[in-house]
Amino acid sequence: MYETLKIDVDARGVATLMLNRPEKHNAMSGAMILELRAAAEALSADEAVRVVVLTGAGKSFCAGGDLGWMQAQMAADSETRFVEARKLAEALQALNTMSKPLIGRLQGNAFGGGVGMASVCDVAIGVDRLTMGLTETRLGLIPATIGPYVLSRMGEAMARRVFMSARLFKAHEAVELGLLARAVPEAELDAAVEAEIVPYLSCAPRAVARAKALARSLGPRIDDAVIDHTISELVACWEGQEAKDGISAFFEKSKPDWVR
Repeated sequence: MYETLKIDVDARGVATLMLNRPEKHNAMSGAMILELRAAAEALSADEAVRVVVLTGAGKSFCAGGDLGWMQAQMAADSETRFVEARKLAEALQALNTMSKPLIGRLQGNAFGGGVGMASVCDVAIGVDRLTMGLTETRLGLIPATIGPYVLSRMGEAMARRVFMSARLFKAHEAVELGLLARAVPEAELDAAVEAEIVPYLSCAPRAVARAKALARSLGPRIDDAVIDHTISELVACWEGQEAKDGISAFFEKSKPDWVR
């Protein structure tokens, strides 16, 4: 059913939603973006599912946006750019508003959109060797559509430490920033995730869903107006010279003019 994802549901109703492009470090292609939304909506509606674990195949959790997909946006017209940016925003919102608890199992590195994916999880556990970073500004872009979720998770003060600089940081700092709840040795990752799953299996599923919806409604506002603003900001970057220069430099393995 899915080309870029793998979904398994165990006898307890615990679903594993796996990003399955290991050869591309699970970078989000146009196909993956559409499939993520569909999978999030299907799992949210499935009464047999009690908990969802989001993870990745291979060495990386998620390397962010697929650079081929981003390069295609550079060649597109404005209308197409808005459409594609909205698809990404809607996939993130579908994960964020999923009625089931969403537990992030970060078995490897997370960059750009991968940090956004961790931020939409209700709790995220990562291996202690991983590296994270909001790397968009290196390419002349900004962490736009993921921004509301990153800010909601980290708070403005913490986010401003890493939101604009594209600085890479390790798991222990990700815990300090609030992106990860815990960082554990690789051998302990599954046990740490299981410890987050088990309590939910004793809870009333509809009460859990209502409690999650209430928590979201009491937290920072992420509504259509906010999402539209992030889409406009992303498209403005795609249409700017810096993104053209940054993405071209990446593919040419050169340095853009702003690098000192």
